[in-house]
Amino acid sequence: MSTAILYDASAVLGRHLQRVRHAPAILVMTQTMPIVFLLFFGYVFGGALAMPGSDYRAYLVPGMLVATAANGIMTGMFTAAQDSHRGVMDRFRTLPMSRSAVPLGQAAADLLTTAVGLIPLALVGLAMGWRIDGGVGGALGAFGLLLLLRFATTWLGILLGLASESEEAAGQLGSATFMLPLLSNAYIPTDGMPGWVRTVAEWNPISAVATAARDLFGNAPVPHDAAWPVAHPVAGSLAWCAVLLALCVPLAVRRYGGGGR
Repeated sequence: MSTAILYDASAVLGRHLQRVRHAPAILVMTQTMPIVFLLFFGYVFGGALAMPGSDYRAYLVPGMLVATAANGIMTGMFTAAQDSHRGVMDRFRTLPMSRSAVPLGQAAADLLTTAVGLIPLALVGLAMGWRIDGGVGGALGAFGLLLLLRFATTWLGILLGLASESEEAAGQLGSATFMLPLLSNAYIPTDGMPGWVRTVAEWNPISAVATAARDLFGNAPVPHDAAWPVAHPVAGSLAWCAVLLALCVPLAVRRYGGGGR
């Protein structure tokens, strides 16, 4: 990646961070909602969803961290659609800057804010009784996978946002992505699901990353009777993220360069 692209992307990154600074209410809401869901699932549903021989909250916290990382689809989509339909992208296209710098700067800004936002969520999980039993190396690997998933899903969101017909359409489609963690093992194991539902859930990228996070954090063993991405969660997580980035990055850059056509 050339120095010029990095310079242009850093300028776009700074713009997005300025937006966050001038709209703190949005940042607070996006960081608070995962904590609310964690408390809700952990204390309201925790007793009913408790699994024999294991602590449900220890199972839940890594899944909630992954669900939060996967939310990059919604934030990436809404931000890209907003800039596209308000003419910001058109102004960027008139500047002598790389086509890839604008979406790259947005993705990088989202990654930084997510890295900061995962800290209070993890601290609340620790206060609820979750523990990291896999060592420092395992914990660093787990957080690395979380950020990689966020980066990949943000690019998917940017692509969908640039392709959206309006801000409202992007908002509605983004809200629908709330269902993706529900159809995975983020909140409950897949072994009790009906056959076809379990298959879909285990091939959901969120399931692979959630399983990898639990394994690296030392919270739950890997289920070897599951589909390949879940039975080999680290490799499955890396493969899913690589596929998303390989598909979405060039398509998003092309879509931006083409002016939404």
